[in-house]
Amino acid sequence: MSVRTTTEVMDLFNRAFIDHEAGFLTDLIAEDCVMESVQPAPRGERVVGREACEAWWGALAEDRTTQFTPHEVIVAGDRATIMWTYRFGDGPDQWVSGVNVMRVSDGRITEALGFSKTAGEVPLASETDGG
Repeated sequence: MSVRTTTEVMDLFNRAFIDHEAGFLTDLIAEDCVMESVQPAPRGERVVGREACEAWWGALAEDRTTQFTPHEVIVAGDRATIMWTYRFGDGPDQWVSGVNVMRVSDGRITEALGFSKTAGEVPLASETDGG
């Protein structure tokens, strides 16, 4: 079995959020993965380990009330940068732009650092659906 390239990993990772299909995340996350989300502002949340990262990203991917749009993906060796927008509601001001700085090793995500242009809190899916 060949190891996925960084480009292939990023394509599947982004597809999980575009298609709202958490199953694309299966086997993409390293056991020792570290993810830092953009929320809560200003420092974000640190999530450590494959199971925790898969659960966090999986919930975000399955949220059909949101829309993730990657605009550009730049790959350089084991690094990738994803420039994106994330829409969390129907209003004109219910979106945010940001960037993820990713690291891939042996075909799996080992690090994901999220940064966004926000003035304050972006409601999480659990806060917008009453849950």
